[in-house]
Amino acid sequence: MKLIIQILSIFIIILLYSCAKQSTPMGGDKDETPPKLLSIKPINESTNIEPSTIELEFDEYIKIDNPNKQIIVTPRINKDEMVVTAIKNKVVIKLNQELEEKTTYVFNFQKSIQDITESNPAENLKLVFSTGDEIDSLKFSGKVSYTFPPKEKFIKDVLIGLYEKNDTTDVLTASPYYIAAADSAGNFEITNIKVGEYRAYAWFDSNNSLKAEEKSEPYAFYGDTLAINQDVSGINFMLSKADISDLKINRSSTVGQNFDIVLSKYPTDIKIDQEDLGKKLYFRQNEKNIRFYHTDIKNDSIQAILSLKDSVGFKLDTLIYLTFEESDRNKEKLETTANSGTNFLKNIEAEFSFNKPIVDINLDSLYVKYDSASTIQIQREWIYLKDSTNHTKISIDIPLIDTLTNTTFTIYASDSTFKDVEGLYNDKKIEATYKKLNPETLVTSLDVTVETEFRPLLIQLLDKSGKVIKEVLKENTNKHSFVDFEAGTYNLRVIFDENKNKRWDPSNMRQNRQAEKVFYYKNPADTTSMDITIKAGWVNDIIVITEDKITEEIIKPDETEQIIPDGEENELN
Repeated sequence: MKLIIQILSIFIIILLYSCAKQSTPMGGDKDETPPKLLSIKPINESTNIEPSTIELEFDEYIKIDNPNKQIIVTPRINKDEMVVTAIKNKVVIKLNQELEEKTTYVFNFQKSIQDITESNPAENLKLVFSTGDEIDSLKFSGKVSYTFPPKEKFIKDVLIGLYEKNDTTDVLTASPYYIAAADSAGNFEITNIKVGEYRAYAWFDSNNSLKAEEKSEPYAFYGDTLAINQDVSGINFMLSKADISDLKINRSSTVGQNFDIVLSKYPTDIKIDQEDLGKKLYFRQNEKNIRFYHTDIKNDSIQAILSLKDSVGFKLDTLIYLTFEESDRNKEKLETTANSGTNFLKNIEAEFSFNKPIVDINLDSLYVKYDSASTIQIQREWIYLKDSTNHTKISIDIPLIDTLTNTTFTIYASDSTFKDVEGLYNDKKIEATYKKLNPETLVTSLDVTVETEFRPLLIQLLDKSGKVIKEVLKENTNKHSFVDFEAGTYNLRVIFDENKNKRWDPSNMRQNRQAEKVFYYKNPADTTSMDITIKAGWVNDIIVITEDKITEEIIKPDETEQIIPDGEENELN
């Protein structure tokens, strides 16, 4: 009897728990109806209030999804103090902080409030109230795009913020005063702004910090201060990465027989002024590390002038003392890579990269094989350094006679072919294969016209993986023809190369300098596609339209003065 009573008691407890537990009902049609708001406290657009708690009531049981990220509050409040809970069909928000006087607050709930059955979010849910007599109504709107479009076509986790003019913080140091999220197409709107002067930014916020991480997250800034006393529209932000941290030497020390300098960031340009450079003194760069080698000096030091430049244009010029010591430490093994798999039309253009500077090559064991028994001995004059100071990369241009009918050629280097600065050789054979293209299968010409007056233009042809196949700098014309390349699908990119350094340069917010503009060709038949499908034997003509003449005006308080945006939507039609 006792056993039966115990079993019944356990059953009743389980039944009561199941009834009390808030859960998704089983069976029935799928719930596709979002929660409907029944009431909200305080009432929307209330004035002269300073609530400590916000309550929302819905027509069904709801849940909260990541409120700290999803609920956007402007002007900014301390969201760490805010407590959000969902109880049955109600959401309760305890602010736990004082609000500013005579200020309009906006709570944009986005998709944070969902039903518990199918996670349908409440739609267009926003609360506006003011601690003063009036509701601020000014708007700031525009569009956000990426300078280099990511694989993901839709905009995600991109925020736009306004900082008060006198605020000492910015997008890299703190969250903004006003904030909004861009939609999947990149459009944004910040509402209920009070009259004032602001600085504007946009950024990709992957870690939900409400600010940009300068070394990892792309961002953009508007170059001028915006004086807002009317609606401002037509602002365009182009997101790109720009590390504006200081370029400096973090540490330097001897490592074995060599000398290392470790920098704070990757240098794009390195210049070394020392009389032994390329003769007895050599160096290699590995990301932020520069290692120096000397073939003669031991237990002594020499002076050298080091000139560095980073991607945003910061420079570092310094006198350094390079110290070289005797050491029993094991020397780093010589490693080699080659551009094997590269196709060619007339001459083989081979590139070999090494983890240490090369000082000698044994030509007797370096040759080209093109069938089981035929070889071509590589000559000294075919080998050269693209950068005379960098001995870690060599190029080999190999001319082939027209009578050769073979299509596959292999550069062969036996072990002990390459000697590095520390006296070590490659300990394994190296083979790199190159394929000769058939002229009949190549594209005759891709004729490009860029509709702009800007010069110079860096025009780049990219394969589907984003690799630059061909590029050219045009200083005096806006036309170019790419010839003799394989048929396929490509993208075309145009960079306004302001400093003529044949590469894209990012922005520098410290110097109020925008990033160099980048434009992609877009397929006229499908503006969502940048693909150019090119057939063999064809002459292809494309026209690249750059929007370097802004026609859209931005409203500014003084009607006699208009702001023209520094940024623009870089789309090619």
